[in-house]
Amino acid sequence: MLVHRVLDAVDTALVGKRDQMTLVLAGVLAGGHVLLEDLPGLGKTLAARSLSQALGLEFTRAQFTPDLLPADLTGSYIFDQNTSEFSFREGPIFTGLLLADEINRTPPKTQSALLEAMQERQVTVEGHTFMLPRPFHVLATANPIEHEGTYPLPEAQLDRFLLRLAFGYPSLEEEWEVLGRRMERRREEVVVDAVLDSAGLLAVQDCVEDIHVAESVGRYAIDLVRATRDHQDTLVGASPRGSLALLLCSRALALIEGRDFVIPEDVKRLAVPALGHRIVIRPELWLNNVAPESIVQAVLDQVPVPDAETP
Repeated sequence: MLVHRVLDAVDTALVGKRDQMTLVLAGVLAGGHVLLEDLPGLGKTLAARSLSQALGLEFTRAQFTPDLLPADLTGSYIFDQNTSEFSFREGPIFTGLLLADEINRTPPKTQSALLEAMQERQVTVEGHTFMLPRPFHVLATANPIEHEGTYPLPEAQLDRFLLRLAFGYPSLEEEWEVLGRRMERRREEVVVDAVLDSAGLLAVQDCVEDIHVAESVGRYAIDLVRATRDHQDTLVGASPRGSLALLLCSRALALIEGRDFVIPEDVKRLAVPALGHRIVIRPELWLNNVAPESIVQAVLDQVPVPDAETP
C-alpha cells in the first residue's frame, strides 16, 4: 500500500518511531494537524521534514519566538516601486506542511493568526482573505519542560490539533542505530524519497471517508468521551469535537492498517493522543502530577469494549 511505503520512507530517516509516525500519518490522512510535545533532540523536526518529503508536500519551517509577528507568518503587503502599488507577499504559512517549531514561544496574537489558518484554511491580512493551498497541514512542536519566556497554548487552540503525541527516548539499540546511520551517510542531512504528491494525498484522504464505522464502535467512542466529562478528576472533559477527532483518526488508522472498517482497538489506540489535550484537570490536582492522559487511560479501563463488527 502507498501509505505503508510512506512510513517505510520515513523509517529511512527516523529510528524506532514507526508507531508514533503511524499516528501522525493518521492525523494527516484525517485532514488535521498534529502537536508533537516532547523534549528537545528527540527527532520532532526531522519527523516533520521527513514526512513532508515522503508525502511530496512543500515544506516550510517557522521558528516561533517571542518577537514573531502575525505578518511574519501570514505575509504582508509590500510597496512595489516599479508599479507604485502594494502587492501581497506570502508568508511561510502558504505551504503544504508547516512546521511550527516551539509554538508555545510566540505571543497569543501570533498564535491566533495560526489558529485561523488551521481552522479555516485561510488567512486575513488588512481585510483581505487569502485561501491556503490544499492540502495544508501543521505539525507543531512544543517543549513541555520550559516555562520561562513561553506562552502556553489556550485550550481553544489545543482543541484544533487532532492529535498530541510524544516520541520519548530511544532504546539503547535504537540510539546506537541513530549513531551508526549518521556515520554511514557521512553528512547531517537526510533525504527521503517522495512516495506521494499533493494530488495523491488528497485522493488518499478522500478514501478515509469510505471507511465504515459500526454503530457499536461509534457509540464506544462517544462513551469514552462522555466518561472523561464525568471523571472525578476532570474540571472540563472532552467536547463533541473530541468525539469527531477520535472517530475520524480511527478511520484513517483503519485505512493505514489495510481495513475498510474501524475496530475498537483503533479507537483505543488513538484515545490518549486524541483526547488527552482536550481535558482540563481540577486545579487542586496539579501538585499531585495528575495528567489528563491518566484520566483517559482510566476511562479506557472502565468503559466496556464492544465486540468487533465487520460490515
